[in-house]
Amino acid sequence: MIKSKTAYKTIGEVVKIIGLKSKKGNSLPTHTIRYWEKEFKQIKPKILDGNRRYYDDKNIELLKKVHFLLKVQGMTINGVKRFLDKTDSLNLDESLNNSIKADNFKNKLIKISNILKNLKKLK
Repeated sequence: MIKSKTAYKTIGEVVKIIGLKSKKGNSLPTHTIRYWEKEFKQIKPKILDGNRRYYDDKNIELLKKVHFLLKVQGMTINGVKRFLDKTDSLNLDESLNNSIKADNFKNKLIKISNILKNLKKLK
């Protein structure tokens, strides 16, 4: 059975969507999502029977932003809190959203460039 794109996602599915990885790479770091829930008041999953968490698209987009700001941009927890508190709505405006995509693309290009330089040195 395939889930609808608008269906609520479990915490494990959210970890995969966001692309979180454990340091050893053998488990899903769901504890990171639960920690972010405690730190960022804007993240509010539905919690049903047995304390199972279910996330809608709005929460998933917010978690993607938190992940990007913390892991890619290197912001601190307090910095991200201030950023989210300043933002009138949880949606980033179009230019900032494009900036995030451009920065992510730029970081990937830098990594590829460094790999190519290292490969040339090996020749």
